Amino acid sequence: MAKPTEGTAVEIACRDGVMLGGHVWGGAEDAPNGTVIINPATGVLARYYHYFARFLADHGFQVLTYDYRGIGLSRPARLKGCGYRWRDWGERDFEAAVDFMSARRKAGPLLVVGHSIGGFLPGLARNACRIDRMLTVGAQYAYWRDYAAEQRLRLFFKWHVAMPALTAMFGFFPGKRLGWLEDLPGPVANEWSFRRARMELSHPRHERAEVLRHFAAVKAQILAIAVSDDELGTVPAIRRALAYYRNAAPTEALLRPSDLGFDRIGHFDLFHARHANGFWLDALLWLRDGVNPWPDRSADR
Repeated sequence: MAKPTEGTAVEIACRDGVMLGGHVWGGAEDAPNGTVIINPATGVLARYYHYFARFLADHGFQVLTYDYRGIGLSRPARLKGCGYRWRDWGERDFEAAVDFMSARRKAGPLLVVGHSIGGFLPGLARNACRIDRMLTVGAQYAYWRDYAAEQRLRLFFKWHVAMPALTAMFGFFPGKRLGWLEDLPGPVANEWSFRRARMELSHPRHERAEVLRHFAAVKAQILAIAVSDDELGTVPAIRRALAYYRNAAPTEALLRPSDLGFDRIGHFDLFHARHANGFWLDALLWLRDGVNPWPDRSADR
């Protein structure tokens, strides 16, 4: 697949004054199929999704890719002590992304593609009720008991022992120098490391009811994709996340690498350009038409 031309660089203003960097792909006048916001996984640069964004723009969507605060184009000069939290990515950054693209769109539905935590964060935003349809890939919030059983001990040590220790040492998580992921603000890393079975328990007691109301306000159609060799986004993990969207209309699909002609996919691979002629084309059916392209791949089977 040829390298995509660069999207239009944009800045998105959050209600607390933080500015996010991103790109818009395609124009509203060329987007009969709607507007898509792509939410990255934790510690993954928005540019990883640029090929997919260009693909969607070429198929009649206007698309936003953006970096959460503390990451990539939205990283401050000094990461240590910046205080950015995981919850800020949903409550403020995604909220701002929805407002930004709502102001640009002319017609068609508002769609979200959420990878990993990016499929869970929308429910934290006050304006998530505007979403018409979502496609989530390995969407979960990293509760350790949901990790794949054979990898659970290794992943627990990596993300729940090593990560908080390194975060305490440096004042932020130095993921890039470890080759694990991008550097993370300390509070983001710690929210991951110390996440409990119920997400709202990481919020102050007086805020928990409001958090749950935001999720309950989402009435979008959701197609939640799990991959059989994804050690993080397992079926229990995506179901734990989906349960918060209690008034939405969720559908699950469990894909095996062999279904897509590959030996391995894992947690990150579906957004690689090698899937442009397979998974990406199938995903268009859901984003454009609301049709599940994998009706025989229910996670219950």
